[in-house]
Amino acid sequence: MCELEGSGVSVEPSGGEEPRTPAALRQHVWQSSPPGSIYDYIRVASFSLGPDGRVEQWSERAEEFFGVPADEAVGKDPIEAFVPEDIQDRAHDRIAQILDGREWIGLVPYRDATGHEGLAEIYVMPSQSETGGRGALCIAVDVRVLRQIETDLASSQAVFGQSPMGFVLFDTDLKLLRVNERFADTFGRPVKDYRGRTPYDFLSRVEGDRLTAALRQVLESGDPVLNMMLVGTAGDRSDPGGGGQSSRRRWSMSLYRLHGGSGRPIGVAGLAQDVTGRQRAEREAAHTRRNLALLNEAGRRIGSSLDLEKTASELLDVAVPHFCDLASVDLYQSLLSGEEGPVGTADGSGEIRRVAFASAVSDAPVGLLPPVKEGEDPAPAGPVSVGAVHRYPFSSPFASALRTAQTQVPEPDEGDSFVQSTLAVPMVARDTVLGLVQFSRAKGSEPFNERDRMLAEELASRAAVCIDNARLYRREHERALILQRSLLPPGNPEAAGLDIACRYLPGNMETEVGGDWFDVIELPGHRTALVVGDVMGRGLRAAVAMGELRTAVRTLALLDLEPADVLTALDEVARGLGGPAEGGSRRARDKDASDLSEVYLATCVYAVYDAVTRRVTIANAGHLPPAIVEPGEPALLLEVPSGLPLGVGGEPFEEIDVDLPDGALLALYTDGLVESRNHPLDEGLTAFRAALDDPQRPLEDVCDHILAQLDTAHGEDDIALLMARVQGLAEDSVGDWTLEPNPKSVARARELTRERLVSWGLEALVDTTELLVSELVTNALRHGKGDIRLRLLRDRTLVCEVWDDALVQPRRRRARDTDEGGRGLQLVTLLSSAWGSRRTHRGKTVWFELPLPGDESTREMTADELLSLF
Repeated sequence: MCELEGSGVSVEPSGGEEPRTPAALRQHVWQSSPPGSIYDYIRVASFSLGPDGRVEQWSERAEEFFGVPADEAVGKDPIEAFVPEDIQDRAHDRIAQILDGREWIGLVPYRDATGHEGLAEIYVMPSQSETGGRGALCIAVDVRVLRQIETDLASSQAVFGQSPMGFVLFDTDLKLLRVNERFADTFGRPVKDYRGRTPYDFLSRVEGDRLTAALRQVLESGDPVLNMMLVGTAGDRSDPGGGGQSSRRRWSMSLYRLHGGSGRPIGVAGLAQDVTGRQRAEREAAHTRRNLALLNEAGRRIGSSLDLEKTASELLDVAVPHFCDLASVDLYQSLLSGEEGPVGTADGSGEIRRVAFASAVSDAPVGLLPPVKEGEDPAPAGPVSVGAVHRYPFSSPFASALRTAQTQVPEPDEGDSFVQSTLAVPMVARDTVLGLVQFSRAKGSEPFNERDRMLAEELASRAAVCIDNARLYRREHERALILQRSLLPPGNPEAAGLDIACRYLPGNMETEVGGDWFDVIELPGHRTALVVGDVMGRGLRAAVAMGELRTAVRTLALLDLEPADVLTALDEVARGLGGPAEGGSRRARDKDASDLSEVYLATCVYAVYDAVTRRVTIANAGHLPPAIVEPGEPALLLEVPSGLPLGVGGEPFEEIDVDLPDGALLALYTDGLVESRNHPLDEGLTAFRAALDDPQRPLEDVCDHILAQLDTAHGEDDIALLMARVQGLAEDSVGDWTLEPNPKSVARARELTRERLVSWGLEALVDTTELLVSELVTNALRHGKGDIRLRLLRDRTLVCEVWDDALVQPRRRRARDTDEGGRGLQLVTLLSSAWGSRRTHRGKTVWFELPLPGDESTREMTADELLSLF
């Protein structure tokens, strides 16, 4: 054992080592203090004064600090050597006081070895030598560095004490050296309790492992770890044991390695920030963004069509799986059937139909129904499939949602192993409940919250508006279809001596309503009126105008007027449709005639075909000319006077007669067939004539071929096409005679009628026809002049016509008991299926019609009816 000089410290060798001398020990201690220690940083130096006040010892650091070698400093008076002359007197007084045993701290200017001038704080401590003399030990510190250290310490204390973030310091053993108040408050323990603790003392095992691994990685590699997310439990400081209230928190921690003055690692510092609120806000923001995106998607996708079922499916396409796992839409049955009056029932138990269902889970049930408790009305057995009609029990939350128009949250059924949470949201539009949407989430999904409920109601509301629009559209559409179909000939029109085919394509396939029309009107004498017209404009207004004009055409046709006269009268009708109502203001009636905004303008072609003569009479009001194809000849457009459109007025209409051979084809059409934005009218007419290249094929095939060949640009305008192939009455189906104006002609007329009916095999009609022919010929003799013409026509019915030159039209009247005549027309009315009269160029024609034997309309006159005439 040896002793360190003057220290009283003994050093004992270990093992077989030799005992260390005090000099060797001092060398060991020096080597264990690495360069770059804190003493270098603060620039500290020491020296001592002897009893005589002169420098007795001068350290190497003093040489560096003051820039004076030891051999120049030792033995000198420090006042004379280092202190400026102007303060030397005061300095000598201080030295005297120090040598008397008083400490002193003061500032002294100095200049180091490099010539840098500075200010040193010198701490002088009196000492006593072995001989009993007094001296002093002096320590000098650079004031600038010293003040910086004080500032750093104050800053460090401010950071640790005042920062809103948590600071932690770990040593190289990964134990806590220090934490600030913020970190301590988070975990509910005093600051002093953290020293020496490990991450496992304030984190769970899993999170402690993660933080320990991160600390070790930072300590070994020097690479920082940024924004490491940790989950812990924040406690109450009043309960250091952790038994009080706690909450689950999240922190973002950044770790970096600390180095000493020599550059060696001395630990790991950590900066922890509580991000629980931020993450909650981020989740809320993400939830809000998701909801906004969902609503934006709903606005984009829901209501893309005016179809009820498709709109319901679009709602579910948006909701599943982005909002829920499965959903269904139920609508009131009365809404889907288009019934007038209230939709559904007041108690919410009316019949509803499932119109849509969607699921994001493969094994989901097809439908969702509420559980039925004892005493409730039974629910449908099993899931409800799409298209099925059912009722919800009155006491169920689903019926309550329909009844109150308020969202209901049914309690999950304990026996239901699939659904966890459900929202029953009524679909309400214009204060009317249209149906119900069920949004459901499966087991394992997050239950619906209040925000989800609001979103569900918004989705249902948007879909309800679209469904209500679709409902109104469907109702108006059906009405428009009824109107349109009522205005067009039903089925395939039939006419004597004509094979007819037709096509109608509205420009708007959504409404199927337009202003084009065609008609086939049977006239007396096996004649047929063929009509095609086009009201300018589109939509319901044009369809209404078309209906009014079509009705007027049929009325005028029944008067059996000439085609030109029909168009003249129709022109007056069209002008009346666009004018003010009768009794309106004079200003309205006298408005500028050039203002055509409320005038119905239309084009029309009117043709009358006589199956006996095979002649067609055509008049035109601004319409495209008809096309005719005779057997073996190319198609051509008739040169018909164009005339002015209906509703313009001021010009008479002309007509032409055209004789057509059997097999000839007559085509009437509207401009939508031959004109579009893609090609001008001339090209369309040329293509139309070219499409009539094979008129002998079946007429239905001819129509389809034309529509397939022409570039109709369907959707721009309505298209109407009416085609008729001539098949005149055979000569043996016509009986035509001229009778002299004398009484014998009545008997002759009966004889001719009997013979012709027998030859046609119509013996069952002989008696009735003879009686009626006798009545008409007698009236012609009585009221007319000149020859009488009798004609019998056999086709689908038997027609009898009697011509005379009298202009007075026959009028049916009720004969009195005392009258000897006046019962002939009553007899004609009772025995015929129809009768009438029409004007001719020289007089009139009176006709009657009888159904052929076997026709359901054939009836025998009863004895009472016959006797009532006399």
